[in-house]
Amino acid sequence: MRAGRCAWPRGRVVGGSSVLHSMMHTRGNWRDYDRWAGNGNPGWDYKSVLRYFKKSENMQIPKLAKNKKFHSTSGEMTLQYPSWRTPLSKAFLQAGIETGGKVIDYNAENQIGYSIIQFTMNNGTRMSANRAFLYPIRDRKNLHIAKNALVTRILIDPWTKRAYGVKFNKDGKKYVISARREVILSAGAINSPQILMISGIGPKEHLTENNITTIVDLPVGYNLQDHWALGGLTFTINSTDSIRSERVATLENIIEYFSYHTGPLSAPSGTEAIAFFDTKNPHSDDGYPDLELLFVAGSLVSQPTYKEAFSIDNNVYDKVYGPIKNKDTWMVFPMLLLPESKGRIKLKNKNPHHKPLIYANYFSDEGHDQKVILKGIRKAIELSKTKAFQKYNSKLHDIPLPNCARHGFNSDKYWYCAMKTITNTIYHHCCTNKMGPNKDPEAVVDPRLRVYGIQGLRVVDASIMPHVPAAHTNAPTMMISEKAADMIKEDWGIPIY
Repeated sequence: MRAGRCAWPRGRVVGGSSVLHSMMHTRGNWRDYDRWAGNGNPGWDYKSVLRYFKKSENMQIPKLAKNKKFHSTSGEMTLQYPSWRTPLSKAFLQAGIETGGKVIDYNAENQIGYSIIQFTMNNGTRMSANRAFLYPIRDRKNLHIAKNALVTRILIDPWTKRAYGVKFNKDGKKYVISARREVILSAGAINSPQILMISGIGPKEHLTENNITTIVDLPVGYNLQDHWALGGLTFTINSTDSIRSERVATLENIIEYFSYHTGPLSAPSGTEAIAFFDTKNPHSDDGYPDLELLFVAGSLVSQPTYKEAFSIDNNVYDKVYGPIKNKDTWMVFPMLLLPESKGRIKLKNKNPHHKPLIYANYFSDEGHDQKVILKGIRKAIELSKTKAFQKYNSKLHDIPLPNCARHGFNSDKYWYCAMKTITNTIYHHCCTNKMGPNKDPEAVVDPRLRVYGIQGLRVVDASIMPHVPAAHTNAPTMMISEKAADMIKEDWGIPIY
């Protein structure tokens, strides 16, 4: 990785990271939410939260929409399969069947199996949270959005310990907004803990180190969790069926997309298919997946910006991937779903304009996490050898990473080295303001998402998750928001429709 660091981009835009993520819609497993509830958070079990997953969903995949128990067609967020994808996605599903798997709806009863990805799209265009939820109500008189603004502090009365407003900067001016009822913080798993700590809510010792007066001593910033994967696991093919930028961005395809929203440019990303595995119980159809394979109908060499997006070191890229830069390829991200490793968000200082310090601590629990990813690598290689992929003469790209070559390419030790050399976040940062009962020493918010020790302050974003679910976190975050909306109404005596 460039400078030895992972790239953690954030969506500093109306709609947040839903404006720049890959639009994959996965809810997770029922055990994720039963686990949340079992840890002392009543009302967060799967049976209770399923209605909130369905509330915002507008399922436009006809076969899946028939399953009314798990899907809805009345919500704001449109879900579709892309109208265009490569034949390699079909090969991935067929390879799964060849190796004993089956094609499933991973957002229904069971999650183990293979599927084309359900995307937050509408007619070949992105459905961000902004487009789905804010744009339709943009004319409401009680909705005000300040763009290009930075929150610098939550205002809290140190005597009553009540949040009564927010300070922010915009266009070189300072503003104060007062709240009659409560302040709701939704800045995400990185910035929500930063704002809380700058405002005096956080670990007392750390706040004192940064010359911040502690109002409430809480474990803010701890419990940082994420999903990550080995990047660059690449397979070459002997056909032109993969996605390559020079074939996609043609005048003909551009005209087709802007005329009809179809063709290669309507594909949401190079990622086309997905598979879930329970490596502990590999023969169970109703397993609890700890591994996900993300199938990409291209690779780092298919699009020049991939190298920049994933922050791959130029010298490593040139040595390992330069020799195949003009080839057709496909790639799999073997992704860890239930990590044991945890990190932390800390303040660099008390200046809100300075970015916080991010300690991902990937592989700090080596025994579990690296072994799951290794199983994913072995599974991807197994799939590449099936009839479905040998139709394209798929071959594992075997130029070793220079710093790992001493272990012998394709040995377990080689892959352990490789996964710590090209380590890709899947951008599912969460859990830094953990939800839990008051007896939980790691909890920052209660099961109604209210910050402990402070009146009138609630956190509503991915930071409240106690544990990262076996899901891409966009869908669970929308579920949390739908449930929070009802809880806020209940707490203030507002009717729920």
